[in-house]
Amino acid sequence: MRLSPEEKAVLDSIAERGSAIVERAVGWSDVNSGSRNLAGLQTTLTLLQDAFAVLPTDPVEIPLQASIEIGADGREREQAHTPSMAMIVRPEAPVQVVLTGHYDTVYPAESLFQMVGARADGALHGPGIADMKGGISVILAALEAFETSADAANLGYRVLLSPDEEIGSLASGPVLAEFGRLGHVGLTYEPALADGTLASERKGSGNFHIRVTGRTAHAGRAFHEGRNAITAAARIAAALDGLNGRRDGVTVNIARIDGGSPLNVVPDIAVLRFNVRFPDAEAAAWLETGIRGAMAAGEGEGLLVSQHGGFTRPAKPFNAAQTELFGKVKQVGALLSQDIAWKPSGGVCEGNNLFAAGLPNVDTLGVRGGDIHSENEFAWPDSFAERAQLSALILMKLASGEIDARGIRALMESH
Repeated sequence: MRLSPEEKAVLDSIAERGSAIVERAVGWSDVNSGSRNLAGLQTTLTLLQDAFAVLPTDPVEIPLQASIEIGADGREREQAHTPSMAMIVRPEAPVQVVLTGHYDTVYPAESLFQMVGARADGALHGPGIADMKGGISVILAALEAFETSADAANLGYRVLLSPDEEIGSLASGPVLAEFGRLGHVGLTYEPALADGTLASERKGSGNFHIRVTGRTAHAGRAFHEGRNAITAAARIAAALDGLNGRRDGVTVNIARIDGGSPLNVVPDIAVLRFNVRFPDAEAAAWLETGIRGAMAAGEGEGLLVSQHGGFTRPAKPFNAAQTELFGKVKQVGALLSQDIAWKPSGGVCEGNNLFAAGLPNVDTLGVRGGDIHSENEFAWPDSFAERAQLSALILMKLASGEIDARGIRALMESH
């Protein structure tokens, strides 16, 4: 694999626009788009539609159904979502690539962390600048440059930008699966580590909510007539925590118990919330059994225990197709003097969803940064053009056939 003069000219065009790629992401990050801030998400969606309109086809909206959430009072509520944004370019081309990202962040509308600034060391510091409005700017920069390349007609692509990744992709999950089935290779733009390291295999994840309904009573006059939902939830939590350490790679994180009552009232509602991580399907099945057993610890006369939520993303192992794809990305990186390395991650993202749909993918092609999901989130500004060049060259090598997209996809289907 070598770098042709024509490819170098395409990459040079990205370098010339490096500051604009950064500034675009900063502007997007200065608009709050927390996963439940519908007004901010809609504003961001409009900005993205305007920006991506430079590509050969117009962006389209894919409406998403509301997802169901369990409130602190134990009642089910609908969470509405703004649409996903999609672009489909040359669906008839022999090579098909799926590029995904998300335009929601973890920072709610009332967060004090709202604007991007510069740290003393030169890093950009702001909400979503790494995760992943910086990554979306990289997608657009790479595609803009790729469209000027000699073999662009050989490659079609589907771009999907979703509004709910940070809360599990419950609404956009079916769309991710549909897009994943239609591609040969997937590229997703979660941030890389600060040194550019990629995530290889990923654990699976699930978010669970266990609702306990008991019986209210006066804590002094009729204590024994009550059925305490909080203590039942606590017993379940202890049983769930007892699953930790019993199977390699499996963790159960008890995050919160909602509910309660005044101190002189036996509480009749509690909602226990927890997250699980697991390395493979067998471990997920083991967890299902363990969760059912833990729920039994809260049962009793006058107590009703029900499970809500579930497994949201399956595990993403580093199989033969992933090994082949990552190896090719490393070769492309070497042409750019970028040393591409990777290591396993306990985190999850849309790459898990795409893999489950049969699509081999690299899911940390976004900017170099760190401290995501915190008010210390940062990204290195020189990585914007650097990562856009990496993606543009990957696309050019896929279009030219130097990276065999169909062969990589076939490896998924043979295992």
